[in-house]
Amino acid sequence: MIRLLVFCPLVAMAGDWPTWGGNNQRNMVNQTEKNMPITWDVESGTGIKWTADLGSQSYGNPVIYKGKILVGTNNEGLRDPEVAGDKGNVMCFSEADGSFLWQAIHDKLSAGRVNDWPLQGVCSTPFMDGDRAYYVSNRCELVCVDLEGFADGENDGPYTQEKYTGKQHADIVWVYDMIEELGVFPHNLATSSPALEDGVIYLVTGNGVDEGHLNLPSPRSPSFIAVDAKTGELKWEYGDLGTILHGQWSTPSFGVLGGKKQAVFPGGDGWVYALNPDDGKLLWKFDCNPKDSKWELGGFGTRNNLISTPVIFDNQVFIGVGQDPEHGTGIGHFYAIDGTKTGDVTATAAKWHRGNDDFGRTMSTAAIADGLLYITDLDGFLYCLDVKTGNLFWKHDLFSAVWGSPVIIDGKVYIGDEDGDVCILKHSKELKVLNEINMGSAVYTTPSAANGVLYIATRNKLFAITGG
Repeated sequence: MIRLLVFCPLVAMAGDWPTWGGNNQRNMVNQTEKNMPITWDVESGTGIKWTADLGSQSYGNPVIYKGKILVGTNNEGLRDPEVAGDKGNVMCFSEADGSFLWQAIHDKLSAGRVNDWPLQGVCSTPFMDGDRAYYVSNRCELVCVDLEGFADGENDGPYTQEKYTGKQHADIVWVYDMIEELGVFPHNLATSSPALEDGVIYLVTGNGVDEGHLNLPSPRSPSFIAVDAKTGELKWEYGDLGTILHGQWSTPSFGVLGGKKQAVFPGGDGWVYALNPDDGKLLWKFDCNPKDSKWELGGFGTRNNLISTPVIFDNQVFIGVGQDPEHGTGIGHFYAIDGTKTGDVTATAAKWHRGNDDFGRTMSTAAIADGLLYITDLDGFLYCLDVKTGNLFWKHDLFSAVWGSPVIIDGKVYIGDEDGDVCILKHSKELKVLNEINMGSAVYTTPSAANGVLYIATRNKLFAITGG
C-alpha cells in the first residue's frame, strides 16, 4: 500500500489539464473540477496556495500533468543567473508546492524581431503526454522534452547536444527545426500549440510575410504539418493556401465530425482547413471573411487573420477572425461551421454567423456547455450566445482588451484581461457577475484548473489558487 501511494503521482490524475483547452477539441470547458474559488486576494495571500515567479512577459497557458506544471515565458526571471540575456523559456514547477524543477532555454534567432520578437519568450502551450512534453520554441522548432529534465541524471536521445545540462535544465529528446527542414519564415514569432492524437503531432508552422509585410519569403514552405511524436519525423505537410496575409500564430484542433477523424487548421489566409489526419489530404475548407473584404497593412482593412483556435463541438467548428493586437480593434466575424461537408463549403456550411457591428476582432477561443457559447473580442466584451442559433443572451463589458479566452469551470466563467482583472461570472443565460479580482499584472493567458486548484499565469507570476 505504501508503494502505491509513493508512485501515484507518476500516473496522470483524472483532473489533470495536459494541453491547451484540456483536449484536442479545444473546447474551453473543464468538466471535472468542483468547488472552484470565486474569491482570493493577491496582496494579502488569502486563498493563494502558492506563487511562482515567471519572466517579464508570459503568454503560454499553464498545463498540469503528473504533478508538474509547464508555462511558456521569457528569461527575465533569471532562474539560472549564469544564463543572462533575452531567451525563450519553458518553466516546469511542482504542482504540490510551486517549487521550480527545471527550464528549457532557447536562444533568440539571429534575424531579430522579424522572426523572433524581443522579450516575447515561448508563447506555445505545451502538450504533455506520457513522460514527454511537446511545444514550439521561439526558434520555430517543434521540441520534445523529457518531463523529468536532467534531474534523473539521464540524457535521453537521440538529441544529446543540449547547451545547458544542469539538474534544473531541460532534457531535450528530439527537435524538428521547421526553418532548417522546411524553410519556414516565421513572422515575428512561432507560437502554435501542438495537438497530439494517436502518436501524431499536428501543428501550424508559422510561415509568414517579411519585414516589409508585402512578400512571402518562403512561398513553398507548408503551413500545416504532421510529425511522428516518438521519432520527430515528418509524416506529411500541407501548403495549398491562398495569400498569407501576415503571420500564422494559431493552433490546430482534432476531432470526429460526421464520423470522420479530422485535423482542423486555421490558415494565415483567413480560411479554415480540415485535413485527413492519415495523409494530409483536404476534406473541406471555409473562408471566414466576406468575399468583398480587403486586406490592408496596419489593420485598416476588412479582411482578417485567424488567431483564435477552432473548437470542435457537435459536428461543428466554431471560430472567429482577428489580427495582431497591435493593429487594434475592428470589424470581426464569428462562425459556426458544419464540419460534415466536403470541398469548398464557404457558401453552404455556415450554420450561423455574427459579425460587423455584432462582434469585433478576436484572438480568443470559445467555451461551450449546456447550450451556451462564451467568446470574447479584443475590444473587451464577453458574449454569451445560443450555441444553436448564435443569438445573444447577454454581453458584458470588461473595460480592457482581452487576449485570452473564457473558460467554464464548476458552473462559473473565468476570463482575464490586459488590466490584470479576472472576472468571474455565473454560467447562465442571465448575466450575473460573481466577482472581479485584480491579479497585480496583465493576464494574457487563460485560467486552468486541475485537481482542486485554479491556476492563473499573469505577465510575470504563476498563481495556484484555492480560494478564501
